[in-house]
Amino acid sequence: MAHIDDQTMRRVLRREIAGTIGLLTDEHDFRAMRRYRSFTFDDHVTYLQQVEGLLRTRALQGIHTTVALFDPQEYAEFCAARGLDPDTPAHRTRFTAELATTGPTLPYEGQPLAELVPALVDEAVRQATWEYAATLLARLGACASCGEDLGRAAFAEASDLLSRILDTAPLGNRHLVCSVTGTPETLIAVLHADQAPNGTTPLDEAEALEFTTVLALGLATQSPGGLVMRTVTPGAPDRIYGWRLRGDGLAPLTAGEVFDAYCTDVESGDLIPPESGVDYGEPPDLGQEGREGPTPGHHH
Repeated sequence: MAHIDDQTMRRVLRREIAGTIGLLTDEHDFRAMRRYRSFTFDDHVTYLQQVEGLLRTRALQGIHTTVALFDPQEYAEFCAARGLDPDTPAHRTRFTAELATTGPTLPYEGQPLAELVPALVDEAVRQATWEYAATLLARLGACASCGEDLGRAAFAEASDLLSRILDTAPLGNRHLVCSVTGTPETLIAVLHADQAPNGTTPLDEAEALEFTTVLALGLATQSPGGLVMRTVTPGAPDRIYGWRLRGDGLAPLTAGEVFDAYCTDVESGDLIPPESGVDYGEPPDLGQEGREGPTPGHHH
């Protein structure tokens, strides 16, 4: 058997080790890190170019890399809680390793950093939205009448509604947006439900969890909000329809209401020309519960 020298073995092992890089995605975060003497980069653009070069090199070597969103404030809090000196590269590495399991991350698959950065920011927003909505749901406590956990009940109702919405949707790729108006800001969740060649509709579990949680929060708190579905089917006009949150259920929007929503600028209130090849219509019937709220009897 041929002898393998130590250097060769180390190269082989290096390919077996997955790594995580903490990325400073914007200029503000980059400036915050520059207060540490051990952080030696002077320019954010150069920093991003160096990161991209490193990612490409690792990919060419067959090494898998995960990119995490590095938040300087969270890093400072991490070090303060553990009595660590934040101006130490080893402690930044330790923080980044924890991000790999707890924070927003994306795998590097050869995509340009110009595509990866906004996707990573979107992932961070999605995770923060889910965590915030889940926290508010958990704080609702138990129903004063029956003792049922209000957050859990609302989540079950939201899951049921989402299933019926997908089951009644036209064939094709589905894009759903749920918005819930609250304090201090409106929560928005997006779910892509694209149809696979075999006719199934696989869902991204994280997206589905966030979407259901935000919808559940709107139902449980009876907050203003809405849910819009857009279906794309080859050879046919796109279909857009939706519902408003009414009480602890959904009420269908009319075709005119959907048209007005899509053809009005949210900020200025000015009219926007309607898209060509789009059918603004009414949603399919979800059943009495989905249309008007729960069936008669006890509800929260």
